[in-house]
Amino acid sequence: MIIIGLTGSIGMGKSTVALMFAEEGVPVLDSDATVHALYAPGGIAVGPVEAAFPGVTKDGAIDRTALSALVVGNAEAIKRLEGIVHPLVRQAQAEFLRQHIAAGAPIVLLDIPLLFEGAGATFVDKTVVVSAPAELQRARVLARPGMTAAKFEAILARQMPDAEKRARADFVIDTGQSLDQTRAQVRAVLDALREQD
Repeated sequence: MIIIGLTGSIGMGKSTVALMFAEEGVPVLDSDATVHALYAPGGIAVGPVEAAFPGVTKDGAIDRTALSALVVGNAEAIKRLEGIVHPLVRQAQAEFLRQHIAAGAPIVLLDIPLLFEGAGATFVDKTVVVSAPAELQRARVLARPGMTAAKFEAILARQMPDAEKRARADFVIDTGQSLDQTRAQVRAVLDALREQD
């Protein structure tokens, strides 16, 4: 089984590309969705995160806005939060991989936002970076509800520069074009991986 690690900076179109891989029949585990589940009512991260950051729970779930207000721009707080959440995400990834190895899946994809910034790249066979021109990235991100230029800059500061990600990647998918052109690139990556296998 080939494990693809998909990454890309904020606003580069990673979710769209992950969906395209899924449409091509590749099982996908979305790390952001995994974190949402961990933060939801009954999620196993709710208790530990509330203990570390009192007051961030609302209706039995982690209030992401309240948590964000405490951690964005605070390196120590981010590190504390990652120390709780990252091991839980890795458990979910390991379970996902076990299931798909047992099912005989030839290729799976782990969508990992901070693939190169953390240790994620050591757990995958091939890396795919989603990229787009900086002005398009900025326009996409600032169009999101509740996003500000300052928040965008704070998020970018935590992420490896796009050029460095592209240099480290086994494959780069450019999302600055049409959806059909992006989909063609996804298929080309899968064709290349199937030829190697």
